[in-house]
Amino acid sequence: MFIAFEGGDGSGKSTQARLLADRLRQEGQDVELTREPGGTDVGERLRSLVLDPAHAPIDAVTEALIFAAARSAHVRQLILPALEAGRTVITDRYMDSSVAYQGAGRALGPETVAGLNEWATGGLRPDLTVLLDADTTTAAGRRATREQSPGGAGPDRLESEPEAFHQSIRTAFTDRAKAHPDRYLVLDAGRDIPALAAEVWARVAGLLGAGADRTSPDAEAGR
Repeated sequence: MFIAFEGGDGSGKSTQARLLADRLRQEGQDVELTREPGGTDVGERLRSLVLDPAHAPIDAVTEALIFAAARSAHVRQLILPALEAGRTVITDRYMDSSVAYQGAGRALGPETVAGLNEWATGGLRPDLTVLLDADTTTAAGRRATREQSPGGAGPDRLESEPEAFHQSIRTAFTDRAKAHPDRYLVLDAGRDIPALAAEVWARVAGLLGAGADRTSPDAEAGR
C-alpha cells in the first residue's frame, strides 16, 4: 500500500506517520517510512535549498518546480521501487502539499500545480491520504513549542509565513479531501495522539489485502 499523511505545519502528521509505520511493522509488514521533500539524496538537497530561510527569497514558480523535482525523484527512485518490491510506503507529505502551499498559498492555482505534479509523478496517487486538520492557532502553538524544545530549529521559509497563508493552506487541503472523499481520512488534529492513531489504524486495517488502484484522481476528473 501507499499511504500519505498531509496537513499544515504543526498538525502532528509526522507523529502519526511514524506510529502507523510502527504498527504495520508489528503486523509483519515491510514498511518504508519517508518524507517530502526528501527521501532521496537529491530530494534532501532540494529540501535544504527550498526550506532554508537563508535562500530567500525564492519566487513562487521556482518554489513549485523545486518541490515537483524533488517529488519526481522520490517517486522514481524510492516509492515505485518499494511498491514494486511489495513494501508498504508511508510518506510524510505528498502531492497535496504542493497543491495547498504553492497552488493556494502562493496563488499559482491548485489545478495548475496539481497538473505539474501529476506529470512529475506519472499520476501515482496514494491508496489512502490521511489529512490531519488543525486550526491555525493550534498549529502555530505546536510549532512554537517544537522550536523552543531542546535542539529545536527555528521556523523554515514556509513555517514563518503569516497566519493568512496558513489558513489558505488549510482550506486547500480540506477542499481537496472533499472533492475525493473515498481517498481521504480527515481527522481533527486537536484530538489526543492515541485516539488519532487508533482511527488511522482502523482505516488502514480495512485496506490491508485490498488491491491498489493508483489512477490519478485529477485524471479521473478530466483535468
